[in-house]
Amino acid sequence: MRPIDTDILVVGSGIAGLTFALRVAEYADVVLVTKKDRLDSNTNYAQGGIAAVVSSGDSFGRHVEDTLHAGAGLCHIDRVRTLVRSGPQAVADLIEWGVQFSRSEGRLALGIEGGHSKARIVHSQDRTGAAIEDALDRAVAAHPRIRVLENHMALSLLAARLEGRRRCGGAWVLDVKSGSAIQLISRATMLAAGGSSAVYQHTTNPAIATGDGVAIAHRIGATVANMEFTQFHPTALYPAEERAFLISEALRGEGAILRNWDGDAFMHAYDVRGDLAPRDIVARAVHSELRNSAKPHLWLDARHIARERMEERFPGILEGCLSKDIDPRRDPIPIVPAAHYMCGGVWTDRDGRTTLPGLFAAGETACTGVHGANRLASNSLLEAVVFAERAAARMLQELAFVPAPGDLEVLTPQDLSGFPAAPLSDLRNRLKQVMWDHLGIVRTRSEMHAGAELLEGLRREWWQLSQRSEPSGNGIHWAEAAETLNMIDVARLAVRCARWRRESRGLHFVTDFPHRDNESFLHDSTIVATG
Repeated sequence: MRPIDTDILVVGSGIAGLTFALRVAEYADVVLVTKKDRLDSNTNYAQGGIAAVVSSGDSFGRHVEDTLHAGAGLCHIDRVRTLVRSGPQAVADLIEWGVQFSRSEGRLALGIEGGHSKARIVHSQDRTGAAIEDALDRAVAAHPRIRVLENHMALSLLAARLEGRRRCGGAWVLDVKSGSAIQLISRATMLAAGGSSAVYQHTTNPAIATGDGVAIAHRIGATVANMEFTQFHPTALYPAEERAFLISEALRGEGAILRNWDGDAFMHAYDVRGDLAPRDIVARAVHSELRNSAKPHLWLDARHIARERMEERFPGILEGCLSKDIDPRRDPIPIVPAAHYMCGGVWTDRDGRTTLPGLFAAGETACTGVHGANRLASNSLLEAVVFAERAAARMLQELAFVPAPGDLEVLTPQDLSGFPAAPLSDLRNRLKQVMWDHLGIVRTRSEMHAGAELLEGLRREWWQLSQRSEPSGNGIHWAEAAETLNMIDVARLAVRCARWRRESRGLHFVTDFPHRDNESFLHDSTIVATG
């Protein structure tokens, strides 16, 4: 198949990818590839909202302080300030694109979540992500300079050379339905492919959150950072199925209380902020209570919230619980933790540039430095908008110095013979179990060491399968194989970072090293790939 040339390639269709595409398409042609339907992303499942200082009773300083406190010493303060000060404009931009946020008496309705000292969560009931995704998706679909390729997966990035310097020149993209690979050559590439929490047995993420952006960026030589910091959401509906149903932290912001099997509210025994402590603290408290009680789940009690308020503010949660014969208006909600968000990713500067020229990253794929060792609730949607827009501005400046795609010297050959053609569900399930058992909420040195060895075995097994497989032309099998490889590689990066960090900080809690070590580990964990 003939290569496709474009000015800019965007990989991913969540809030970061869509925001970025809309900004750059005013001045350049864009191809946006998404491996499933456009609405199947973490953005679409985000319930809580977007944190921003939009009320007179709040301040940038408070939001910065809350973010730094949650990040346990690893946030980059300059980038946090950029994030927070850009918040009001980010919300205004989303409104201009058609997002309908909830209002009270004509003003934006604001919620509060764990770790926030003020109510600053702008939301659309408890379906904020879906509201944002819908509005941006419609704007992208209407834009004449954006071409969307659904059911297409980026298999690998293309290495190119410009004036003797190595750079990213696009990607090999798989058409999942036809099973054919397309060489998509671009002057610049944005990775906004979402997170990687699907590497865990229990997760709130959709099945497509397989870490594709991080894995393919690392394999071409981009630096990744802070992969040990996986955020576990403390309140997923029990039983946690393949994709656990999330019970938003905003429900605790409205007054819901975590209780053990004796009916006791236990969070104040772990933190003075009680149920509104940052997520790392709440998740470890839930983990501790579960271990001590030997029960399969705990309870989230929202029965004292006014019935009318519950129905108005949380229709999605109410619907999800009722589908499992649980009525939060009269029943406590059974909950367990589940993997939710990767705070690390492809390392970028303040303008979304990775360490490889021509390659940018944003959203959960990126490590921008704002989350540190633990993400403050509802900062993720804000980060996606703010840094996608900054990346768009920077990329448009750099395009003036990059020739047409056809003039790039592409260095990367690619075919599908290196991907196993057989289903890999068993290998993938074993991978998820390894991560759940060996790199969970609470970790030990021995568990992480054993997990690393098991992951190396899975990588060898994947490679052996690829050597024995005959090309079948089955795009679904190719995509599953590529996803599985990406999951294995992302898991290996996470364990590698975790084993290096011999302390407990934020989301990384190791029983062998239960305290912070600011002398040795007060900096990011980075892995510089050879490429």
